[in-house]
Parts: sequence; C-alpha cells; structure tokens
Amino acid sequence: MSGLNASLGYFLACVIFAASVRALLKKWPRFSFTLEFASSFMLVACWLEVQTILEVGEWAGGLGPDVTLTILFVVLLTHGVICGGASGNPNLAVLKFLQLEATTLHTLLAVAAQFIGAHLAILAAVYYWSLELTDMHMIKNLMARECSTSLMTSLLQGFFTECVSALIFHLVHLSLRRRSALIRVPLIAVLLTFLSHTARGYTSAYVNPSLAYGLTFYCPGFTLTEYAVVYWLGSITGMILALLLYMGHIPRIFAKNLLYLQKTRFRVPKGDKGEKKKV
Repeated sequence: MSGLNASLGYFLACVIFAASVRALLKKWPRFSFTLEFASSFMLVACWLEVQTILEVGEWAGGLGPDVTLTILFVVLLTHGVICGGASGNPNLAVLKFLQLEATTLHTLLAVAAQFIGAHLAILAAVYYWSLELTDMHMIKNLMARECSTSLMTSLLQGFFTECVSALIFHLVHLSLRRRSALIRVPLIAVLLTFLSHTARGYTSAYVNPSLAYGLTFYCPGFTLTEYAVVYWLGSITGMILALLLYMGHIPRIFAKNLLYLQKTRFRVPKGDKGEKKKV
C-alpha cells in the first residue's frame, strides 16, 4: 500500500498543478492555449504512473489489473473535470480548426503547447521515479530507459486499430459535445478506459498524438516514423472520418454536404383561389 500511497500523492500534485494554471489564466482568455499545456502535462504525467503500476505494480506492489483500470478511470474523470475544455489532445484542437471554431494561429499554439506539456511530463515522471520512494519506483527507475512499447502488433494492424479507436471516440465526442458535463465527462472517461483496456495487446488506443508521444515514442522496437504512422496518422485519419460521417462534410475544406441531402422546407405562397366577383 505504500507504493499506492506514493502514487496517489503524485497524482494529487499533478492535479493541483493543472488546477493552479487554470485558475491563474482564467482572467486572460487570450492565453487560453496555455491551458492545453497544463492539460497535456497532467494527462501524460498521470498516465505514465498508471503505466508504471500496470507494468511493475502487480508483482512489486501487489496491485492487480482491476486496481489499474480503476485508477485510470479516476485519472481520466478528474482530468475531464479539472481541465474542462482544454483536452490536451492535438486531434481535438485540429477538429475545432476543421469545424471553423478556431483560427490557424490558435490551433498551432495549442498543438505546440500540448506537445511541450507532454515532453515536460516525461521529465517530471523520470525525476519522480529517480527519487525511488518505493520498491515499485526503484524498479521503474532501473528500467526507465528500456521501457516496453505500447505497439504490440504490425504497423498495418496498429494503424487500423488507432484509426478505428479514434473514429469511435470522436463520433461519441461529437455526439456528446452539447450535453451537460455531468453526462459527457464520465461517459468519455469510461469510453477511453474501455478502449485502452480492449486494445492493450495492440496499441493501447491512446487516440491522442501527444499522449502517445509521451508514453511510447521513446521505447525501443520501432522508429519515430513508424510510431508517427500509427499514433499520429492513424488517429488523425480516424478523427477526419468521424467528422465526415457526423457532419457529412469538413467545413474548413468543403462547404457542400457530401454525404447527406439536406431537405429545404419552405412554404409555397398561396395565391388567390379566384378573382373576386364584381358587384
């Protein structure tokens, strides 16, 4: 339990950091893209610790898969509550751009902030592991440079897995975007937990380029280009397909609906049934 207590303290520190950044920048909406930095940092930093519990915790700390799934769900739920509209997901930033809801500059700044947050989360996690607060973290520190890749299949199957997972995720996300946060946030957390658990033997279904960058791009087994094809190109392809299926077109590229016919309803003005009889 000491290992779990240390992890909970680490999770709490990440949550406090993200909440503090959001509170500080609430008065400056022009710098809203900075919230994506804090969101991505929290998501990647916490998921790295969940990954540690998954890989080492079962035989070093007596923590089973059910504990890992529960922790992952709580992390995703807390992330959705604390970060709000800041998703920490480059795909969602690009999605807003394609829907004409964000400018080019804002999208580029948001994506850059997300990847910077993911990279700093790696550095923070490595420093935390180097403290070796528990046996689990001592073992993780020893094997930090020889991490296990999340890509457990071929490039073609990996691309297909990420594409389908991203397609499902973005279709659900687009369907729930106008719903109350009380409904949307828990359902998204459940969906991401389910996708990650189901695709664990393939790609882990991160459906998030910056998250994948932080969790598996540094692991041996595949090149940077191969990882990019699976986790970046695969997920963004699924996102574009989801937008096309949901709206019938991509507003940034096509103004005309390509898939669905829109019936225009209008009233035909009623003419006089007949001329008035002359008296």
